[in-house]
Amino acid sequence: MNHPLRCTAFIVAILVGLAGSACGDSLADFYRGKHITLVIGYGPGGGYDLYARMLGRFIGAHIPGNPIVVPQNMPGAGSRSAANWLYKVAPQDGSVIACLSQATPTDQTLSEPGVQFDARKFNWIGNLNVVNNVLYVSTASGVATFAEAKVKPLAIGATGATSPSVLYPQVSNNLLGSKFTIIAGYPGGGDINIAVERHEIDGRGSDSWDSLKATHLDWLRDRAINVLFQVGPRRENDLPDVPLWTELAGNDVQRLVLALLSGDVSIGRPILTAPNVPADRVAALRQAFAETMRDPQFIAAAKQANLNMNPMSGEELQQAVDAIVSAPADVVAQVKAAIAIKDVQRKH
Repeated sequence: MNHPLRCTAFIVAILVGLAGSACGDSLADFYRGKHITLVIGYGPGGGYDLYARMLGRFIGAHIPGNPIVVPQNMPGAGSRSAANWLYKVAPQDGSVIACLSQATPTDQTLSEPGVQFDARKFNWIGNLNVVNNVLYVSTASGVATFAEAKVKPLAIGATGATSPSVLYPQVSNNLLGSKFTIIAGYPGGGDINIAVERHEIDGRGSDSWDSLKATHLDWLRDRAINVLFQVGPRRENDLPDVPLWTELAGNDVQRLVLALLSGDVSIGRPILTAPNVPADRVAALRQAFAETMRDPQFIAAAKQANLNMNPMSGEELQQAVDAIVSAPADVVAQVKAAIAIKDVQRKH
């Protein structure tokens, strides 16, 4: 005779299995035959665009129902325009995902103009790559070190708003004494790189180290640029002689400010979706992201494109965003003083 507890456990297992199956079927039914819009907060050709499009080629195969993922560039204000659209306009059903600036939570923390979102309410799916950012200048500028940038004025290209490409040179001017003139308004990183190649400007305010290696390995090979500093928790293995931004600080207050602004690096190349998306769809998108990161075809394609992947899960990313947005008020006040805009010009 069967033991009653064993019978009960057997029935519960069947019911749980049926519930899980029903949930999977429901997700597949929702996504089957649909297009997922992948909004990219920058123009074509830059690091965000390359990473997002690489993900878009493969993630659909890991989402229940196998929807087609369609990239759509939406540049403006350092991706803040796309963030506002995702928060206020985009469908809140899991049919839209986005790749936004790593500065998105910092923009909110610093109460930057035009922010119309609460980064904590976005559903963060995963970070494609945790890697340091760098500020670089062309060798033709005649500047090889940050110390020299404190003597010689340099024109530095940037996107807009308080993107890292604006923040890094601006804070360096205010706190550390550099003489960068920031030329803002480029649609994306690719446009800044072209301007550097044409010698229209001297350098770029921020680029992911991995993106730079992926898009312009020839610059590094030919020593066409000099990296003045890197931003992150520790030096990259292949940039052992380039100082961290925090290492340039002259006192504890400066170090604290630079450390908070360096926290953006953990946000990296983030993928997220709108607020209020049903929890099962958020979980499915996070699972699809994780599976894509392990997909041999995805890994091979990324390697062929020189795109390094050092991913972070959606749960970890959500925690990192919450930590930035919840920074202590006294630290935020010090950061706001450090980023006061003084040297920004608009690109004509």
